[in-house]
Amino acid sequence: MPQALIRSLRFMRAYAGVAVAAVAAVLAGAAADLAGPQLLRWVVDAGIAKGDLSVVWRGAGLLVGLAVAGAIAQFAQSFLSAKASHGAAFDMRNEIFSKLQELSFSYHDRAQTGNLITRVTSDVDLVRDFVGGGLVNAISAALMLVGAVALLLWMNWQLALVAIAAIPATLVVLFLFVGRLGPQSKLFQERLSALNSVLQENIAGIRVVKAFAREHFETGRYRTASEALLQQGLEQRRTVANAFPLMSLAGSLGIVAVTWVGAIQITRGTLTVGGLVAFTAYIALLLQPLFVIGFGAQAIARAGAGAQRLFEVLDAVSEVAERPGAETLPPIRGRVEFQDVSFRYPGDDHDTLARVSFVVEPDTTVAIVGATGSGKSTVVSLVPRFYDVREGAVRIDGHDVRDTTLSSLRSQIGFVMQDSVLFSGTVRENIAYGRASATDAEVRAAAEAAQAAGFIAGLPEGYATRVGERGVKLSGGQRQRIAIARALLVDPRILIMDDSTSSVDTETESSLRAALEGLMAGRTTFVVASRLSTVRRADLILLIEDGALVASGTHDELLAENCLYAEIAASQLAGGETLTVPESCPMPDAGEVPS
Repeated sequence: MPQALIRSLRFMRAYAGVAVAAVAAVLAGAAADLAGPQLLRWVVDAGIAKGDLSVVWRGAGLLVGLAVAGAIAQFAQSFLSAKASHGAAFDMRNEIFSKLQELSFSYHDRAQTGNLITRVTSDVDLVRDFVGGGLVNAISAALMLVGAVALLLWMNWQLALVAIAAIPATLVVLFLFVGRLGPQSKLFQERLSALNSVLQENIAGIRVVKAFAREHFETGRYRTASEALLQQGLEQRRTVANAFPLMSLAGSLGIVAVTWVGAIQITRGTLTVGGLVAFTAYIALLLQPLFVIGFGAQAIARAGAGAQRLFEVLDAVSEVAERPGAETLPPIRGRVEFQDVSFRYPGDDHDTLARVSFVVEPDTTVAIVGATGSGKSTVVSLVPRFYDVREGAVRIDGHDVRDTTLSSLRSQIGFVMQDSVLFSGTVRENIAYGRASATDAEVRAAAEAAQAAGFIAGLPEGYATRVGERGVKLSGGQRQRIAIARALLVDPRILIMDDSTSSVDTETESSLRAALEGLMAGRTTFVVASRLSTVRRADLILLIEDGALVASGTHDELLAENCLYAEIAASQLAGGETLTVPESCPMPDAGEVPS
């Protein structure tokens, strides 16, 4: 049995009592099945052979009673094993989902959504089928096999040896079958994950698909993944189709041999007809467990692949984990210090940030500017410890963020990301996501501060309007304003806005900026900005180039001293504006740069 499957049995601990009852039902069912041939022998030898109808009637009644008892045991086994397995699956899904919540940003950066969904759903179901059905059936088959062999040897050891001779050939076929099926099952699950990833990406991006008329391309991409899954499924079925006829052939040859030898013994008077009938019945009981194990091997192989993929997630180590004895971060003032910070994303071979150092005092608004890919978003992602630095330290009020609990750190930081992700609830639920206990008045105040109250009032059900999956019923600017309101509602001491006004129009951005300037008072605010109107009002501007902090200062200071900043500022001018830049800067018409 694969190691991952053995590990998966720990999910049955909470349901040990139910599992034991299921095994007891298995024992009762096996006892009923094994007793049947003995009753049948008695009926044939003592009733039919001697013409004693009373024995025949008593035997028939007992056989019916055994059949009823076996059916009740089978029902109890199925019900109890299902109860235990579904409970185990419930715990598995909860544990893997909790693990996904704990894993760091870097893990989710690398993982495919469709792959993770397959692990939480399909892979868990495969393991559930094993612990609920496959394992119980395997126990039942093993008991039946041992019981049948013991009774065969007790009844007639010479004939038993003839019957048992068919087992090795059947087991060889079975082991070869299981050996091939395990890797095939793992590959099947991987191809199912790939298909789910294509499906998830297509549904999430269906508007882009239609906008670029790429339906035909996406259909082909899905068909390719679907065909790969089909071919792998057919390969599994071919393996099964090859194995079972060989197992059936070995069993049939065993029955033929036993019947031949048994007939000879009857003619010699060393075996009764009833004994041969019972013996033949036990051979069926002997072969049945082998077929059950054969069919179960397919489920076990697939469950083993599913368990392995499940534990790949459960065993994953978060690259951002709380240290033993991490302290609760006390209420902060908002002083942020980067001390020789170097950082690279997992899997990269070069630093995204290199020896970045700066200090931001409380109640300061900091704008971070630079070219696309320069490392601006990375800087602000390190403040709430979405990632851990490779060298140096990030400190808040003198506390190294790695020495604090994540909840106490992030609860005092509001973060508005570039991608304004909303959840498929109501507008109110999304605004209050970070503070579910907020009152309606507080939610409305946050919406007004984010310049969202106006469009919310125009929605069909106001704050009770459902926004759809990922906020699909709202525009990009509306989603951003709700995301800003969500961050403001937690009243953070540090507010981070990662290009969070890029999807709103200039007029809305202007009114939003005026509101935010009042809200920024008393907070340390980081703004990753692409608009000059936002940058020029900052108390401190950090200029990032190729992962290095190349300059810092106010708008006027940098404009007078730094050509790169002047070039960036010039590219952001609104109509009619001009900028005075250093004459040494290699820019068109140095001195006065028109829009």
